[in-house]
Amino acid sequence: MQSWADRVAAECRAVEAAGQWRLITDLDEGLVSFASNDYLGLATHPAVVDAAHAAVDRWGAGSGAARLVAGSRPVHGELESALAAWKAEPAALLFPTGYAANLGVLATFAAPGVRVLSDERNHASIVDGCRLSRAEVCVYRHGDVDQVDDLLRTSPGPAMVVTDTVFSMDGNLAPVPELADRCAARGALLVLDEAHAVLGPNPDLDGVDHLRVGTLSKYLGSLGGFVAGPRSFVDLLVNRARPFIFTTAGTPADAAAGLAALAVLRSAEGAELVDRLRANVDLLRPGHPSPIVPIVMGDEAAALTASATLRERGLLVPAIRPPTVAPGTSRLRVSLSAAHTPTQVHALLAALDAVGYAS
Repeated sequence: MQSWADRVAAECRAVEAAGQWRLITDLDEGLVSFASNDYLGLATHPAVVDAAHAAVDRWGAGSGAARLVAGSRPVHGELESALAAWKAEPAALLFPTGYAANLGVLATFAAPGVRVLSDERNHASIVDGCRLSRAEVCVYRHGDVDQVDDLLRTSPGPAMVVTDTVFSMDGNLAPVPELADRCAARGALLVLDEAHAVLGPNPDLDGVDHLRVGTLSKYLGSLGGFVAGPRSFVDLLVNRARPFIFTTAGTPADAAAGLAALAVLRSAEGAELVDRLRANVDLLRPGHPSPIVPIVMGDEAAALTASATLRERGLLVPAIRPPTVAPGTSRLRVSLSAAHTPTQVHALLAALDAVGYAS
């Protein structure tokens, strides 16, 4: 019988042979990063950093337990109330990460007898949540509202539709208003992952049952996920969502940082940061709807070579390859931030042009 060491060695060789071997590398402080999802640059905002320091001084570095045991602190509830108000929802619930939030929603609401409709380009956390659910899962063609309607119409029982609002590898938008209309007409639950929706969309969800999943790590420069929606839906998550029940609470420092960042975002300064981000996106790709700008090359080797060349010019732009994206669609994934200066964005444009890949 093959030993586990031999099995693991064979699997590693297979990944290498496929040209998909990956290594963890520390960020070189000399590089300008176009890889971060800190879209508004709030991770280093003085008010956010000060709030995290104050929380550590008051409560220590960790929460010590799950929220339902002894891990909840006042700052967790304060942040949940602020997130609910921001999303104009009755209630919100924190999770340790956005990944855990999606797992919790799907494992809770996608019960036996439910049909779950999931966009084919949804984030891995949604895919894995669907796999963990006990529901019938139907993967629909990317953004295909007509197929969604057909699947809802023929569902033998309750149904839900789950989609990213901004897709993390393409930076394009889901047809949220149309999906909301179909869900309202068919009595389906609509679950929106708004992790990357810093520039929108901001849909009107009146008249449709829905949940909104978000993350602190992209809008707010901290760490954690949340779900916002009707109070009874959130109460069910508290009592049924295993990634919430059986996980140590997020740190008080993360919650305090998120709360401070949300206050900045909802202020005049936050509006200026959003405008600055919008302007940076328009410098690189005018009119593009999100801070995620893909430079699709197709070939994995070409994407890796281009990424290495940009790094030599002081710019960190990651190459995204299968299995993260489909074969033949390897790309550079540019993530823009309000923290980038116009000079840095112009340097990126010049570097892309120099390697023959205009945006």
